[in-house]
Amino acid sequence: MATRSTLPPTVYLLGLTIFSLVTAEFMVAGIMPALAEAFSVSLAQVGNLIAFYALGMALGGPPLTVLLLACKVGNKAALVGLLALYVGAGAVAALAESYPLLALARTLMGVASAACIGLCMTLCAGLVAPAARGRAASVVLAGLMLSPVAGVPLTTWAAEHFGWRAASWLVVLLASACTALGAWRLPATPPGSAAPLRQQLADLRNRSLWAAYATSGLIIGATFAAFSYCTPILIQVLGVAPGQVAALLALYGLGNLVGNAVVGRIADRHTLSAQAWGLLLLMLALAGIALAGEQRGLGLVCFIALGLTGVALNPAMVARVMKAAEPGALVNTLHSSVITAGLAFGSWAGGAAIDAGFGLRAPLWVGVAMAALGLLSLWRAGAYRLSAA
Repeated sequence: MATRSTLPPTVYLLGLTIFSLVTAEFMVAGIMPALAEAFSVSLAQVGNLIAFYALGMALGGPPLTVLLLACKVGNKAALVGLLALYVGAGAVAALAESYPLLALARTLMGVASAACIGLCMTLCAGLVAPAARGRAASVVLAGLMLSPVAGVPLTTWAAEHFGWRAASWLVVLLASACTALGAWRLPATPPGSAAPLRQQLADLRNRSLWAAYATSGLIIGATFAAFSYCTPILIQVLGVAPGQVAALLALYGLGNLVGNAVVGRIADRHTLSAQAWGLLLLMLALAGIALAGEQRGLGLVCFIALGLTGVALNPAMVARVMKAAEPGALVNTLHSSVITAGLAFGSWAGGAAIDAGFGLRAPLWVGVAMAALGLLSLWRAGAYRLSAA
């Protein structure tokens, strides 16, 4: 078991694994023009490649996890096997000569990714003492935070210099390394060592768990209702020059890393307080951007503050789920699926508000409304306490 000051190196390996998975999910955003040209499709169709991946995560991950549990596959073997499947699907995507094949490969990658992330969190929980799970989760989830800051820019650079296939092979190579290291370094989990499927299904009959799921979905939904449209919001609402957007996104990503580290330190002891204060900051930041008007400085401060919350609340979200139920593979995979569904719904709702004619400030207010529902979900759970969790 790990002490307060030391975490096993394998925790960092799990973080690198999630980094590779999330980079593959969002790398499309940085290579859209190249993909559109290569497959003679619209940018909207290229954007759907992210949606296909997310759809695979949301709908395919839990059934696949149920199948693995029914077959009594050990957690380590399941993770290594699914990563191998992921690598194979990634190779198909890198070699694809048609858009339908690329879309199919990315959907399969999403299915494997959701189950892999759930297994990463389950293995992480087993590597440390219960009192250190939130901190360990923050390290594993730092891979998620680093992806938009380092992973996506790296694949974008590779695509610009060597083509989109090179960027795809880079992700495959990283996932292959994680697969090999996982097979070598992760502690063995004998077949049948995971909690039986019947028990893990019984764990889902838990009101506190579903309340935690609801809050997680609303946090991520509120964040991506606005962040999905951050570039036009920054340019057209706050008056930022297009050339400055990349630097601001880097600052936002840095805020994610700082927020993740801070929340990870307090998530175990103050789980619900971290979520409540984080949601309140999320509401204030989104509203501040919407109301900044000509006060561009205020709007930019609020945008950077947005990076300190939202996605950065992941350690508290994970810690709450792990407190509500035994952190089995099914519980964690379903949590990943709920988060992905929240992301998809928030992004859709923000876009629908724009299409309805309410302008680019509308996604910000959609985010405020979803964050308010997140606070209400804490209240309804009988757990809304700002002073202590």
